[in-house]
Amino acid sequence: MSRGQPLPSVTPDEVAEDAYILDVREPDEWIAGHPPGAHHVPMMTVPKHLDSLPTDEPLVVLCRHGHRSAQVVGFLAARGFDNAVNLDGGIVEWVAAGRPIVADDGSDPFIA
Repeated sequence: MSRGQPLPSVTPDEVAEDAYILDVREPDEWIAGHPPGAHHVPMMTVPKHLDSLPTDEPLVVLCRHGHRSAQVVGFLAARGFDNAVNLDGGIVEWVAAGRPIVADDGSDPFIA
């Protein structure tokens, strides 16, 4: 991927039910609510977790609005992850599109 080339992205409606979703928000944001089945790796720890990320299926990266996740997608692309895509609008757009979120403790989920 060269400079100036747009990052690959998807809208919430384009994300398959069984997609690998990487949530790069901070722990308090994750605890408040996240997509069911998502994987939590805060943005600053992504470099430590490269070996655990899939390379053979779409890797949908999300944050609150899509800015941090875009940085992560660029970082991953520079390291050969041609399967990483940014979730346009982040979890805010995910919820606005009617996609579900959950809280691991069973409380009512919300966007922090």
